[in-house]
Amino acid sequence: MDSVSPQVQNQIAQFQQLQQQLQAVLTQKLQMDAQVREMTRTVEELGKAPQDAVIYKSAGSLMIKADGKESVLKDLEESKETLEIRLKGVERQEKALREKT
Repeated sequence: MDSVSPQVQNQIAQFQQLQQQLQAVLTQKLQMDAQVREMTRTVEELGKAPQDAVIYKSAGSLMIKADGKESVLKDLEESKETLEIRLKGVERQEKALREKT
């Protein structure tokens, strides 16, 4: 790289940094997308369960009995909505980084 001007070396370094940021954002996006899909499947399966079904939810490394199906569904929907909002933010980051590269 000795024959390349310092300005070009700087531009290459900036480009590589953008690529690394984009890769990190894409990884985060894939993880969040998988979580949203999992929550969607969970909500669908829970919807099929009888109203009086005994449901457990995780609390750290414990499984505790939930207050009821509707309570769990509400919590899941709220968590899913929050995650979808965060996912949209990550998608905006991805778009901005792609436009820079």
